[in-house]
Amino acid sequence: QVQLVESGGGLVQAGGSLRLSCAASGSTFSFSVMGWYRQAPGKQRELVATIAVTGATRYADSVKGRFTISRDNAKNTVYLQMNSLIPEDTAVYYCEGGYSGVYWWGQGTQVTVSS
Repeated sequence: QVQLVESGGGLVQAGGSLRLSCAASGSTFSFSVMGWYRQAPGKQRELVATIAVTGATRYADSVKGRFTISRDNAKNTVYLQMNSLIPEDTAVYYCEGGYSGVYWWGQGTQVTVSS
């Protein structure tokens, strides 16, 4: 059974940094795409960043220049380095992995940015 487990969330002051990790287990393949999404209270889940197995990346406009997504294909792990955090980044962050049209989600990790 494929599972994605996020870690690295927490409470940080505005201007600070956090690094999220998402490790996949139970798979015999490398995800074609891995990504991070977030959901703030009362809002829909939104894309933060994705990275293909080739290394191609995509970012939401709101995080460009502040967040960096990376992955280790050998470990089937994806990372999100978040710098210059602002209170609007406060949300539950979810990891996603996709392969052959099937997508898996992690349970989420809370990120709270205080002003």
